[in-house]
Amino acid sequence: MRLTVTALAFVLATTALPAAAMAQSGSWNVSVGAGTDNRSKDISKSDGEAFVWGEALWESDSGFFYAGPAFETIKSGGSDLEVELGGGIRPQWAGFDFDLNATHKWRLDSNPGVDDDAWEFTADMKRTIGPAKARLRLQHSPDGTGSVKAWTWVSAQAGWDFTDKLSASAEIGHRDQDNAVSYTGYNIGVGYMLTKDLELDVRWHGNDSDMPGEQYKEALVASVAYAF
Repeated sequence: MRLTVTALAFVLATTALPAAAMAQSGSWNVSVGAGTDNRSKDISKSDGEAFVWGEALWESDSGFFYAGPAFETIKSGGSDLEVELGGGIRPQWAGFDFDLNATHKWRLDSNPGVDDDAWEFTADMKRTIGPAKARLRLQHSPDGTGSVKAWTWVSAQAGWDFTDKLSASAEIGHRDQDNAVSYTGYNIGVGYMLTKDLELDVRWHGNDSDMPGEQYKEALVASVAYAF
């Protein structure tokens, strides 16, 4: 209950950010990508099939405020497309970088009776020391899409930049869910900058759930992302 109240208070503050941010000067950044499987928190949102995604992000000149829409293809509850609108801030404190944001998601053309929208709140704490990187993440939704009610995801990620093009990272996290299976997920992979704007990522995803279905199977996922 305390986490839900905190998340609701957080979204009330964060949803006001786009209006405050647009009062400043800034710029738009657009990214698009595709992959062999749409993995979120180490389970599939596309039933093991390939997907595409896109994002348009407005950032203030300082990089402190950001907001914008995004989309990704999925396969869930009759929907093939999820769209979202969100905003956030990126403060710094005591040598750590923080990213605090709120996002509202909709799943278009879902089957009748399916809960097709949800708020999600994310808090990241990051630190970079030379080639080493680390991130702690807390995510929460008071009422998820589909049959899922409240859920919370907590994860830790560590990475290393071998060169300005080649990097590797690993993550482990736990998702606690109401009215759905709770599980621990993990992934490890490498990223390579093919050009200054095009990145290739190859990553192994797994989880400890014994639930049947394509979405819970372990998988090697390849994806590309292009920013312009």
